[in-house]
Amino acid sequence: MQLINYISTVAIPIIMLIIVGNGVLEKQNIFDLFLEGAKEGVQIIIGIFPTLIGLFVAIGALRSSGILDMVINILNPVTNILRIPKEIMPLAILRPISGSASTAVAVDIMKTCGVDSLIGKIVSTLMGSTETTIYTIAVYTSIVKVKKTRGILLAGLIGDFVGIAISVIIWRILS
Repeated sequence: MQLINYISTVAIPIIMLIIVGNGVLEKQNIFDLFLEGAKEGVQIIIGIFPTLIGLFVAIGALRSSGILDMVINILNPVTNILRIPKEIMPLAILRPISGSASTAVAVDIMKTCGVDSLIGKIVSTLMGSTETTIYTIAVYTSIVKVKKTRGILLAGLIGDFVGIAISVIIWRILS
């Protein structure tokens, strides 16, 4: 364990030394290259910022308006047939939209149900097998100015559904 701690402590400085050493060997102006990269990073942040604001406002409205509970109640007959626990539904709905909101929901579910419970295990697996699809598509496509995202969205949401379904199926079998 101490070896892993040591490696994780020295990894970043070693990578930085390798990059600087490579730049010196290739006789490049490392500081100017760093500044150019920083400028590009700021431009990316400026390009992403409006999309992030929109997503955060939409997530806040979704959570505080009660729409999430309404959607869960509408989906309840289907989730009962598929034997998907009702407790994981807020996470299953929010996970494709927001990583931070889904993390908060996952922590809340685990505090309520316990990390070693069936629900806790499903939640843990679900968090690792799904993606913040809508968030990722919104950020990446806004940067490269892609307008037609329907196919991307459908593929991502199908992947999320498969991740949710497999999480439930695996833990139903193993429990």
